[in-house]
Amino acid sequence: MLKQIKFSGGNIQVNGEVVRVTHRMVTGDQLTVTLPPETASERINASQVPLSILYEDDHFLVVNKPAGIASVPSHLYPDDTLVNRVKGHLEAIQAPSQVTHIVTRLDRETSGVVIFAKHHFAHTVLDTQLKQHSIRKTYVCLAQGQFAKRHELIDAPIGRAPESFIKRMVRPDGKPAQTEYWRINQFRQTALLRVRLHTGRTHQIRVHLSALGHPLVGDFLYGQQTNPWIRRQALHCAAVSFYNPFSQQEVTCYAPLPADLAAAIQAESQL
Repeated sequence: MLKQIKFSGGNIQVNGEVVRVTHRMVTGDQLTVTLPPETASERINASQVPLSILYEDDHFLVVNKPAGIASVPSHLYPDDTLVNRVKGHLEAIQAPSQVTHIVTRLDRETSGVVIFAKHHFAHTVLDTQLKQHSIRKTYVCLAQGQFAKRHELIDAPIGRAPESFIKRMVRPDGKPAQTEYWRINQFRQTALLRVRLHTGRTHQIRVHLSALGHPLVGDFLYGQQTNPWIRRQALHCAAVSFYNPFSQQEVTCYAPLPADLAAAIQAESQL
C-alpha cells in the first residue's frame, strides 16, 4: 500500500506538509493519506441487474447474493456475476473507485451475505481481519441424517481430492480448517443447523459435514441431488459481522432466508 501511494499518485501529509514514508510522528501530529487513483479493469463488464444491498457507506458494500449467481467472472460465467453487478452499481452511483474489491465469496449455488470493499485500503483492512479470523460468518443449512450431538467443533484439515480439480476432502496433509455447528432442529430425515466458520477453506462446510456422514441436502458434489424442494445445496450465509475502522463501529448484516431454502425447511419439518 505504501509503495502504491509513493509511486502511483497518492501522498502522505503530516500537519499539512507532504512527508516521506520514513517520517517520524509525535503525539498531536495529524496524518492525512491520499490514496492513488484506481483503474477499473476493462475486462470486467458492468451488469445492470440490480443488487440486494444490505449495507453501504463510502468504504464498504454488503450485498445478498442469490443462489445460482457466481461470485466472480470466469470463462463459464463472464458477464453476469456478482462482481459484474457490483461494477454496474459503482458506475451508476459514480463511485470514486469503480474497481470491484470482493472480500468474501460464496459458491455459485450458495446464497447470502457477500462483502465488497470500495477501495484498496478498505480491502486491505478486511483482508487483515480475515487473516485474524475476526470477521464472523454465520450460516444456516439443512444436512442429511440424525445428529447425535447438539453442538460440535469440527477440526479437520482440508485439501484437494485427487480425482477432481473442483472437489475437496478431509486429508491429513490439507490446510487447517475448523467448522462449528449447533443443531437447531432435528427432523425425521434431516437437521437444521447453524454453522460458524473459523477458517475459510473452499467448500469447507460441505466437506466437513460430508466427512461426518451428513452431506448437505441437495449437494450433488458431496452427497445426492434427490430433495424435491430445493435444487441446490441447502446452504445460506445468514449473517456477517466485521469492524469498520472508518466509523469505529461493528457492522452486522443479515440476509433473510431465500424462498427455496425456507420451503425445504418447512417441508422437512412436516415429514
